Amino acid sequence: MVGTKAPPSLLYMVKQVELVVRSHLDELVKPAGITALQYTSLTVLERHDGLSAAQLARDSFVTAQSIADLVRSLENRGLVRRERNPRNRRELLILLTDEGRELLAQVADQVRDLEERMIRDLTAHQADQFRKALSKAWHALS
Repeated sequence: MVGTKAPPSLLYMVKQVELVVRSHLDELVKPAGITALQYTSLTVLERHDGLSAAQLARDSFVTAQSIADLVRSLENRGLVRRERNPRNRRELLILLTDEGRELLAQVADQVRDLEERMIRDLTAHQADQFRKALSKAWHALS
């Protein structure tokens, strides 16, 4: 049809959502003295404690080079600690500290509010379908 614009691509729309979520998340966690990327890494450790730096980097969506600085910063704040892997003494595992868990608990309600705000115009069924669709899209590209 003449004069009809094509809708934006899904890739573009996903990136728009990512950027706005990250912006809101950065503002939300700034008073706690961390960034959205650091928050993401802490939540990864909350779900899967004791990861190698390489695994934490993959699960946190940062490069292996970036994770070293990120972990050092979190360690200096007392939010994570490193321990030798008992099965591989050359490998250091990164673990969430009690202080890290407390920080996550402090921002949990605000993060939940942000997520609820993002999906507030969706029904419960649509929100569930959205979560499943995002998961399938991620798996298709992983």
